[in-house]
Amino acid sequence: MKTRGSLATLLYGYFTQRLTAQMAASPHTVASYRDTFRLLLEFAQSQLHKAPTVVTLEDLDAPFIGRFLSHLESNRGNTPRSRNVRLAAIHSFFKYAALQDPTFGVLAQRVLAIPCKRHKAKPIDFLTRPEVEALLSVPDQATWMGRRDRALMLIAVQTGLRASELIGLRCQDVALGTGAHIRCTGKGRKERCTPLRRDAVVVLRTWMKERNAQPSDPLFPNARGQRLSHDGLDYIVTKHVVTAKKQCPSLQKKRVTPHVFRHTLAMDLLQSGIDRSIIALWLGHESVETTQIYLHANLEIKEQALAKTKEFSRGLIRYRPKDQLLAFLQGL
Repeated sequence: MKTRGSLATLLYGYFTQRLTAQMAASPHTVASYRDTFRLLLEFAQSQLHKAPTVVTLEDLDAPFIGRFLSHLESNRGNTPRSRNVRLAAIHSFFKYAALQDPTFGVLAQRVLAIPCKRHKAKPIDFLTRPEVEALLSVPDQATWMGRRDRALMLIAVQTGLRASELIGLRCQDVALGTGAHIRCTGKGRKERCTPLRRDAVVVLRTWMKERNAQPSDPLFPNARGQRLSHDGLDYIVTKHVVTAKKQCPSLQKKRVTPHVFRHTLAMDLLQSGIDRSIIALWLGHESVETTQIYLHANLEIKEQALAKTKEFSRGLIRYRPKDQLLAFLQGL
């Protein structure tokens, strides 16, 4: 029986009916929303001294949600962007709760009135070609893991796949014949094919021959032969970046994550004169406007634009200080 204010009942219905059955949300969305409420319930347990199963919706009023969002930033070190992602999940749930029981309408309105936090848009990080070459030279090709890591990073920087797309690749997603490409399913369940250069084809052909796996097996497995996790991918990249910094000093100033490979590919295409619409299609962006960030980050393109402008014809005017007496009178 549904009890008014039972958070457990509402959450169960939200995840099984709303997200899964009605909206057919992707596994990534479900996982993100799940983590949000896991963190929220853990925070409620520590603050309210209640077990999660007995927490009511009234306990999660707007002031409490505000304290939870502050906790994410101050105690967990989340960025405003991550905070806004958590807030979006909470907003979605409270809309559902208000529809299930209109008596929650006022409570839901107050929570829905909590705004997303504005934040500064930092310039994106991307790697130069010497930095990419330094990073790809690090994995030890005499070991299985070294060969896997080099193949993985080469494919990441040449295809621009998202981290979830990269670790989700299966052997059957790779076509190495004429028109070599990789198939993947990205955001919004949109499938796309990404072409491969000759160097990537050579590396993948060698790797897959060594891999000798079933078509449905992961292309880049962990040491146990299972699919890599996001943490596992982060560990691989971080490990090799630490070593590459010793031979490439410019990497010292950069924070390199798997997503930086995606930015690197986009910047490489942009600097090669590829139209933004093609880059958006390549990366699986919903809108061409998303690629605008690469124009802002590309100093070389801005310098090329500046070089096409003309200097002002008027010469420099020499500065002459004001008369001391007049300056004194003006300052009164």
